[in-house]
Amino acid sequence: MGTLNVRTDESMEAAIRALAEEFGSRSEAVRYALLRTYKERLIEQAKADAARVTADPDDQAEMLAIQRFMGVAE
Repeated sequence: MGTLNVRTDESMEAAIRALAEEFGSRSEAVRYALLRTYKERLIEQAKADAARVTADPDDQAEMLAIQRFMGVAE
């Protein structure tokens, strides 16, 4: 497992302290914050992809064909 050194300011320290109280340590607090932020970004990207696909009739037809092939759509 790697190590990460980060310079913090007062607001970051306050956030880390608050999260550390909930998650048990500064390391766990930072891990939680990074993973949560990463997950949120993945969800945002998935929503953008879904909006793009929804707006494209060719993509919709291809998704329906795949769903029919998999037996999850009629």
